[in-house]
Amino acid sequence: MEMKDFMTKLGSAAATPSGGGAAALNGATATAMASMVAQLTVGKQKYAAYEANLKAIIHEMARLNRAFLTQINADAKGFAPLAKAYSIPKTDPNREAILNAALLKATEVPFEILKLANDLLPVLEQLLVQGSRLLQSDVGVAATTLRSTLEAAVLNIYVNTQLLTDQDQAAALNQQAEALVAPAVVRCQAVYQQVLTQLQAQQ
Repeated sequence: MEMKDFMTKLGSAAATPSGGGAAALNGATATAMASMVAQLTVGKQKYAAYEANLKAIIHEMARLNRAFLTQINADAKGFAPLAKAYSIPKTDPNREAILNAALLKATEVPFEILKLANDLLPVLEQLLVQGSRLLQSDVGVAATTLRSTLEAAVLNIYVNTQLLTDQDQAAALNQQAEALVAPAVVRCQAVYQQVLTQLQAQQ
């Protein structure tokens, strides 16, 4: 789907794409920013000691970018069973089981987004040191974009777990999500703050 078409559908009354797709797109954007920093740093004599690492980052960012973009369509597909479950009459004795299964299915993509975001985070920390000084603002943009990815994805987990009838299962999933989000958000903020402090010091 072209970006213009995606944004048009996202801003429409269509059920998909929605928050999960938006979170995945943010992740892809953060990954592209990291790739850009590495691409523009590689080959520079000043950063020659990091050449191999930068080339590895470029390769890994291509993989992560594809993975994030794949989650946009996966999120839309994951919503279909949930929409179908909601349409089942409340008098149907199988409705609760079907709905719970669909709610669980709908958490899979946001969990995958959280895992991908955690894969990207160490790269941003690495680029603080190994990326060109002229591109540090772009590392900061990637960090704050990645933070929004994490926070958006976890909301898309909570919106489904809150409706599960098995509260123990819901609590366990929420705990797993929080473990992926809380430390990562702190690290994203640390990267952003370091960039901000450096730029302000140059004023």
